[in-house]
Amino acid sequence: MNHALDAARAAAPAVTSSDANPDSRLRLLAPRPLCIEDTGLSRHFLTELMIKHLYDAGLLSAKQLMQRLSLAGPVLEGLIEFLRKEVLVDVHGQGFDKRELNYGLTQRGREVAIDAYARSGYLGPAPVPIQQYREVAAAQTVHAAHVNAGALNELFRFTVLRDSIRQQLGPAMNSGRAIFIYGPAGTGKTYITQKLTGLFTDSCLIPYAISVNEQVVSLFDPLLHEPVSDSESSPSLMLDQGYDPRFINCARPQVITGGELGMEMLEVHFNPVTKEYQAPLQLKANNGIFIIDDMGRQRATPMEVFNRWIVPMEEKRDYLTLGAGRHFQTPFDQILVFSSNINPLELADEAFLRRIGYKIYFGYLEQDEYRRIWQQVCTEKGIDFDPELVDFALVKLHEQHQVGLRPCHPRDLLGMAQDRRRYLGENAASIDEASLRWAWDSYFVSLDAEVEMSATQLTRRNDHV
Repeated sequence: MNHALDAARAAAPAVTSSDANPDSRLRLLAPRPLCIEDTGLSRHFLTELMIKHLYDAGLLSAKQLMQRLSLAGPVLEGLIEFLRKEVLVDVHGQGFDKRELNYGLTQRGREVAIDAYARSGYLGPAPVPIQQYREVAAAQTVHAAHVNAGALNELFRFTVLRDSIRQQLGPAMNSGRAIFIYGPAGTGKTYITQKLTGLFTDSCLIPYAISVNEQVVSLFDPLLHEPVSDSESSPSLMLDQGYDPRFINCARPQVITGGELGMEMLEVHFNPVTKEYQAPLQLKANNGIFIIDDMGRQRATPMEVFNRWIVPMEEKRDYLTLGAGRHFQTPFDQILVFSSNINPLELADEAFLRRIGYKIYFGYLEQDEYRRIWQQVCTEKGIDFDPELVDFALVKLHEQHQVGLRPCHPRDLLGMAQDRRRYLGENAASIDEASLRWAWDSYFVSLDAEVEMSATQLTRRNDHV
């Protein structure tokens, strides 16, 4: 185990879900800035960001500015005072509630805003300096949330999962190393891996954006990050309460990518139209789980993807690039899971596979496992469970056609049989052998059809000779 991971795990008491006072933990983890210096950002940067917000909205009260910038009152007061002295902002009287002053840009302020937009199109909460983000990410490392057998068994209490797989998954989640899950299609790899975040009952702080030498990279993604409802998640005028509102308290993230993955998705993306930087997937997955599903079928080649992870897997940190070749370091704090239908030896060499601590094989089911899944599917779909129908599926369908037993088969076959029963106006809660055989023939590719199509293609090629 490397020193970086050991140091991160040493912070475990600060982040475990058993913390009796999570609000206090969050305040200690990311204290609310009460002056410009506390933000870690320059006054020039913050004033330009405020000017862009005023340019975007026209008029804003101090409370609205605080909500937009996620900054406390004393910080805003200092910025407004400076902007008024520089004749960039003036007061436009009271707003609709008759209690707050509204602020707007002067002509000079609008000119400064246009210049600021030309350099950066970012318009959102004040970012968190990269160094502060590194410290917060390390303090709430996902590797400190240890998994035990009780939690794993509870998570999969209603899931048919072989005990040998459970015995591998638990230690693998605690190892801090990457996991490679492989086996034939339809054996439950995707379903099981997507449930793994259920092992973590705590939350983590995700910044809206990070600042790298005052270049802003947006990080929070509402499609990937799930905010946790708590009493201190929104900015407040109370200056002595709450954590830094530049962060949002979220469930530990789960990022899943499949065949759409390209190498550009693993690097900082710059939009030349909006002039904004967007964080790559692995940065958004920090303090959570990153699952690369269907490995070997990505737009990027397997070796390109694997080579991209060698340094982060070893050092627990990643290196990213902004424009003009500027590099910066970020944490790589996540459980990295590869899932594939292809033999790992066909995807990567032994040297790389050695770096992946756990290789977990998902194989075909035993008959008793198949029966349990069949019964579960019947319960879920409101189908009368008939033991003789399961025997028919096992002997007359799977065994006769030499098709292995996969977890997906009961759900798919029973669902298709129900579709036929409804179409014929028959009772969908009762499945007979005829409906099941029809579902089987519709589900699997016919050998006769395959031979006929191959013969047709051969004839067409001969016609063109």
